[in-house]
Amino acid sequence: MGHLLTFLALTPSTPFDYSLSIYQTLSSPTVFASNNMIRCFTKTESPLNAVVFYSSMLRSCVIPNNYSFTFLLQACAKGFGLNEGAQVHDHVVKFGFCEDVYIRNALIHLYSACCHIESSKRVFDESPNKCDVVTWNVILAGFARDGQVGVVEKLFDEMPERDVVSWNTMIMAYLHNGELEECLDCFRRMRESGFIPNEATLVMMLSASAQLGLVEHGRLVHSIIDYLDIPMTVALGTALLDMYAKCGCIEKCRLFFDKMPQRDISTWNVMICGMASHGLGKEALALFERFLNEGLRPVNITFIGVLNACSRAGLVREGKHYFKMMTENYGIEPEMEHYGCMVDLLGRAGLVSEAIEMIEKNVVSPDPVLWATLLCACRIHGLVELGENIGNKLIELDPTYDGHYVQLSSIYAKSRKWDQVVRVRRLMAERNTSKVPGWSLIEAQGRVHRFIAGDKEHERSIEIYKMLNIIETRVAEAGYVRNLSSVLHDIGEEEKENAIKVHSERLAIAFGFLVTGAGDCIRIVKNLRVCRDCHEVTKMISRVFEREIIVRDGSRFHHFKEGKCSCLDYW
Repeated sequence: MGHLLTFLALTPSTPFDYSLSIYQTLSSPTVFASNNMIRCFTKTESPLNAVVFYSSMLRSCVIPNNYSFTFLLQACAKGFGLNEGAQVHDHVVKFGFCEDVYIRNALIHLYSACCHIESSKRVFDESPNKCDVVTWNVILAGFARDGQVGVVEKLFDEMPERDVVSWNTMIMAYLHNGELEECLDCFRRMRESGFIPNEATLVMMLSASAQLGLVEHGRLVHSIIDYLDIPMTVALGTALLDMYAKCGCIEKCRLFFDKMPQRDISTWNVMICGMASHGLGKEALALFERFLNEGLRPVNITFIGVLNACSRAGLVREGKHYFKMMTENYGIEPEMEHYGCMVDLLGRAGLVSEAIEMIEKNVVSPDPVLWATLLCACRIHGLVELGENIGNKLIELDPTYDGHYVQLSSIYAKSRKWDQVVRVRRLMAERNTSKVPGWSLIEAQGRVHRFIAGDKEHERSIEIYKMLNIIETRVAEAGYVRNLSSVLHDIGEEEKENAIKVHSERLAIAFGFLVTGAGDCIRIVKNLRVCRDCHEVTKMISRVFEREIIVRDGSRFHHFKEGKCSCLDYW
């Protein structure tokens, strides 16, 4: 019976009641059978009931062994039972199993799962000579989840030996903390150290590539998947799809999606959201209808993608239809993201009063992001008075966020109210709020090159500025005239021109001309929304130089080709 319970404990789909009925037929259960019953409890939705079972086991005079505590602590970790786990820890001490490495590993995992990382470290430090690579990995993972990257780096450097899990944990720490370039470097060092990445490694690296928008690195990871002949699971396929979508390769994305052997709802969501971010609104909606025809049920994220697609393409009627479908057909309660898409859709279309009505009528405690979205609409449509009211309200709600000041400054600058621009700027300075510096990334020659406005730190800076002058001359000859409305200072026209012509994306484009072949696509990632003049000049560059330029800004993708942009100037 004990071996039958082992089989049942290791089989995911076994009904718990069946396992319990088997155990209850035992007149004198052994510790072996009892331990496997604890494992069966761990699989249930109430894993902490394993501790109750353990109490009854003691009352029945079944003496626990080291496996009993390992399985019990796993149950406590799964159920986030800190108090129960602490009581089990007391029994570990009582029965003399403190030196057992498997129990120590389970204790470290329990405390870190319950966000008591210092308790994990205390257990780790009690017997430093009783640690295996799993012990190190567990404590690494605990500090990684806690966001203490510096501690993870220190422990990682101190490890007497490492395995793939150790490297994955270090990569995870960088990834979850937003240190994406360190993430790429760690992956490089892992490979140079002779370790073969597994599926978990590759999914994380695809995520890092996607967030940075680095398609060459993403392609490298894809080639490693093919070389190692790693099975294309749903998780891996979806990560590849997300990478290609976020790196601007939407056509590659479509082809890969259609060839995927397996897809789940997250795969469809990535594809719908990817098309939306590229401004392919009608295509995204057609894909959503195909999704429905396959009998799949949308979730809240699906509708975020659908409504975002409507917003990006200005499909007001369709957006209202799908918002109604979400609530009435599928009973999904709108969240802030859904309202944000609708407010953005209405605001961009000039239906600002309707957007305000939606906020005031439906949202009990409006998120400042909704009002900030409306503030952007006021800037687009030149609604100075309304923008002023909303901007001042937002600044009162969150005086530390620079974006509200910048948007309000833009509204004043567009209407040439320079005294108000100065007032807002002074307010920013008084409150120690500074504008987030804009930067642009371009991947070339196996490196990531980062530029800021007016940057002269790059080793090829002289060549970059020479190329920039060539570009400026050629587009001027083709009829380009600067739009200086995005320069928020009351300064002379010449100064404005000098300020705008060295924006970070222009430097990145100039560098792109130096490092790519004739006719090659130039891909750039920008952290902020592209300004109107840079948008116009990039369209002109794409026509004059017969180049495709793809820019992922803080709002969406822009595919510049033959003097046009995929956003149709609607962003």
